[in-house]
Amino acid sequence: MLEEIIEQYQDEELLKADGFDEAVIGVAEDFNAPIRLVYSVKKCLTILEKDMNETDAMEFFTYNVSGSYVGDKTPLWVWDNFNE
Repeated sequence: MLEEIIEQYQDEELLKADGFDEAVIGVAEDFNAPIRLVYSVKKCLTILEKDMNETDAMEFFTYNVSGSYVGDKTPLWVWDNFNE
């Protein structure tokens, strides 16, 4: 998915979260904001849980990943795990 997005938006500067390419689910476009990558939190946690337990993965994600602001092109994080 990420490769397709990069190809489609080749004129845009998209900020990526290192190690989470497989968790990209799309882009967000708004009138007064730059285009931003959108990530599935569920998929991000699954990636992290390959190397740590569920509690540590959630703590790492919320502090080091979704808690990091890197400007107006900071990716968006969709909490998509409500239907489990």
